[in-house]
Amino acid sequence: MQPSEQSLTLSVLSDRLAVCRLDPLHPGEALPVWASVGNIYSITQTAEELSVVCDEDAVPQGITSEPGWRCLKAHGPLEFSMVGVLASLADPLAAAGISIFALSTYDTDYLLVKDEDLGRTIEVLTHQGHTILP
Repeated sequence: MQPSEQSLTLSVLSDRLAVCRLDPLHPGEALPVWASVGNIYSITQTAEELSVVCDEDAVPQGITSEPGWRCLKAHGPLEFSMVGVLASLADPLAAAGISIFALSTYDTDYLLVKDEDLGRTIEVLTHQGHTILP
């Protein structure tokens, strides 16, 4: 593996997250209260689904979910003109067989990996020239 041309500084957040799938909300229907629990959460609706990323302990029984995600935050703000930010993280992890779930905000990007892959993720990204803070 070659070091990345774009070196990022990332922090590992302490939160344990779940990625959940619900049916899309109808106009005027309220979001579930549990969906906005935690230090970091994300809610995305499409015509086909409502995806929620939130604190794994907040997810009620019976909700389709995948718990056990950890989050790495790219230190930002990242300029919109920056090209290949996610690719500089995702490509080496894909080559190492590590699955990701990516989130973006106006200021930065977040990369979710399974808890059991966190150590290898840190090794791979460090080898690529990124700095990972605890």
